[in-house]
Amino acid sequence: MRTVGDLSVNGERAELDGDAAWGLDAGHAADGPAADGSLSRLLPPVPVRELRAHEARYGPPGLRGGSLIDEVTRAGLTGRGGAAYPAGPKLSSVRERAGLRGSVVVANGMESEPASAKDASLLARVPHLVLDGIALAAEAVAARSAYLCVRRQAQADMLAAVIAERGAHDPVPVKLVLVPERYVSSAESALVRHLNGGPALPGFTPPRPFERGVRGRPTLVSNVETLANIALISRHGASWFRSVGTGTAPGSVLVTVAGAVKRPGVHEIPLGMPVRDVLGLAGGCAEIGGVQAVLAGGFFGSWLPGGAPLDTPATPDALRSAGASFGAGIFLALPAGGCGLAETTRVLRYLAEQSAGQCGPCVNGLPAIADAFGQLAFGRGPHVRTVRELRELFGLVDGRGACHLPDGVTRLGESALRVFAEDMRRHERGPCPAAFGSRWLPVPAGLTRAPERRQTSRQMATIKLGTSPEQAVRP
Repeated sequence: MRTVGDLSVNGERAELDGDAAWGLDAGHAADGPAADGSLSRLLPPVPVRELRAHEARYGPPGLRGGSLIDEVTRAGLTGRGGAAYPAGPKLSSVRERAGLRGSVVVANGMESEPASAKDASLLARVPHLVLDGIALAAEAVAARSAYLCVRRQAQADMLAAVIAERGAHDPVPVKLVLVPERYVSSAESALVRHLNGGPALPGFTPPRPFERGVRGRPTLVSNVETLANIALISRHGASWFRSVGTGTAPGSVLVTVAGAVKRPGVHEIPLGMPVRDVLGLAGGCAEIGGVQAVLAGGFFGSWLPGGAPLDTPATPDALRSAGASFGAGIFLALPAGGCGLAETTRVLRYLAEQSAGQCGPCVNGLPAIADAFGQLAFGRGPHVRTVRELRELFGLVDGRGACHLPDGVTRLGESALRVFAEDMRRHERGPCPAAFGSRWLPVPAGLTRAPERRQTSRQMATIKLGTSPEQAVRP
């Protein structure tokens, strides 16, 4: 049985030690697939932390500048931070606006999603590959400054030593920034706002960072995994990158597999691998009865039911069509003996507490949604009214925040109502024993509010009258 503590401890080990704590297979070939279908393009069998070892393994970069942007576009690389925006056009947009003042590159290594450990594993194992990607991106978009943002002191200390080893290796020096740890602090507008001297909270858009970002300059904010892929495409080209994955979702991707699996960890997979096989990389379900559902995409994701839906290819489009999400490549298994309503309630409470406190629909609406779900999970009696309230709340908060936190809450909540509909009917007689049993999702401890309460008409009116992003007072 895996609990919250297992995930956080393993994540810390992966971040600080770069060892096999996340189940990374040390027997992979250099680039080809292992017997289980996993890859080691981005994550080598052993850490490559020293610059000399990095240069011996990867060699010097190849394509640069505009030619590299064209090759990234041909490769079909999409962002690996969750939004999956095409990387080539994003690079082009910043380059076109650079002008005489130049632009800025911000490498996002925050990984504020508690269920993810891929970026920590990448930075621990191949930090120079990420730094190569930052340097190549900075040259391609005519940047004059570059930043690497992380959220943990131990991680920052390790990376500071790696950056110092590079010396004058990079024309644009990389500044390491330790950003306050919060779920919403990894949003690109939050990073820009922090680098401009403000709080690490999402800003109001437009303008977007690629239009006007750090110090008013066009800014490329890119996930560290995306930048590592850019470094590989520079060396090996688009055809090599597209030699794995699918025609519409090319390349490999890092995924975090946890929950009710035997060996939770980070793995590199070709896009398109069935979700069932992704779970198999972590040893499959560790509990009797198999997998009841999978939370795909993490806390901003959606529930995918067990059974035949687990054959869905792990790509953003395929999972979206199945009613789930890919997000930042997170797959959390819920066993047959778990309670999906209770797990969803705990995640929703956590997300409600992570609000930036800037928009009325978020401040008032997210706790109301978490409380209503608490009634479904831990209350009793007919739930028809509660479900009706939830659907109304979803409509009131969706798309009305300065960031996408309300959208993620809505997506998760709607998927839980759909996937666990039969459980809701059983819970009308009272909560099931599993609701108070093992916890399978890595919700940070000590952050959930205790008593559940029913919504009042006054609360609903407050949410309806809450401010939209355009009406909110800017801090």
